[in-house]
Amino acid sequence: MKVLVTARLPEEVLNRIARDHQVHIHTQDVPLEREKLLELIGDVNGLLCTITDRIDREVLDLGPRLRVIANNGVGFDHIDVKEATRRGIPVSNTPGVLTDATADLAFALILASARRVVEGDRLVRNGEFKFWAPLNFLGMEVSGKTLGIIGMGRIGQAVAKRAAGFDMKVIYWSRTRLDPALEHMLRVSFSSFDDLLRESDFVSLHVPLSSETRHLIGPGELSTMKTSAFLVNTARGPVVDEKALVAALRSGMIRSAALDVYENEPELSDGLADLPNAVLLPHLGSATIETRTRMANMACENLLAGLAGERPPNCVNCDLLPQAEPHIPSLNQIDS
Repeated sequence: MKVLVTARLPEEVLNRIARDHQVHIHTQDVPLEREKLLELIGDVNGLLCTITDRIDREVLDLGPRLRVIANNGVGFDHIDVKEATRRGIPVSNTPGVLTDATADLAFALILASARRVVEGDRLVRNGEFKFWAPLNFLGMEVSGKTLGIIGMGRIGQAVAKRAAGFDMKVIYWSRTRLDPALEHMLRVSFSSFDDLLRESDFVSLHVPLSSETRHLIGPGELSTMKTSAFLVNTARGPVVDEKALVAALRSGMIRSAALDVYENEPELSDGLADLPNAVLLPHLGSATIETRTRMANMACENLLAGLAGERPPNCVNCDLLPQAEPHIPSLNQIDS
């Protein structure tokens, strides 16, 4: 069958697909152009895509032979899952695989923002480091401070485990409260959303993007936080109202922000890049050799299962598909 892979992946993963299928691979490390995606999708049976590909009704209309969409990532808000489900197309993702990598990065951002690591690096590189002085370039200690975690899924829990090593007080808010035994093991306490914002020295976001979480952090929430607080976002960009964040950082409403994701990625809101109290990374949450390799292998397994007419191991919509089974085109449809 014909497979479109929209990004360069590890060679061993691509070879697994190519053993039994005809594969077209976008080999450049830039997103596949929309026009090219629309051009190629027409005779494709399997699509392995990334978060940079918008898989909407137009793509699905032009890809009538699609029998599976395998996303190389956890978040799938770039895919019109509802429309794919209506057409009987299973959609899959790669959950769980990037937990530790993202939690590591979230804590790296906590440390980098608190200790002004990026500012210090920039100062040294610009030749502005002339002397040491007792009150120069003061940051904030992380040890012993209060960390508020919004969203206590796999990644939120992994961040809490790391915070224990810094003897932090960890409070959390999540749509579903953890079992008390797990709370005890993680050394965390459940909090109301507003109390978490008021009490936390660091607020770390770990929620998926949905209609309920879009702009979860806006002007009101930022004004509720301490003026000495730090905001960290390794979840999804639109969870934060980026224009409101820029205003809050400019005015001193909060002390600093550290972001790995952006509301209109890769574009930044006006003024964000100029703020010295913002640490900005290019979506590195899962960017380790180990994690990206596991992600690609998991996406490959989902893809191959869907092509074989089987339920992908990490299907996000299979239970909602017509008759609870993916629609598999007939051989005549595939070969025509």
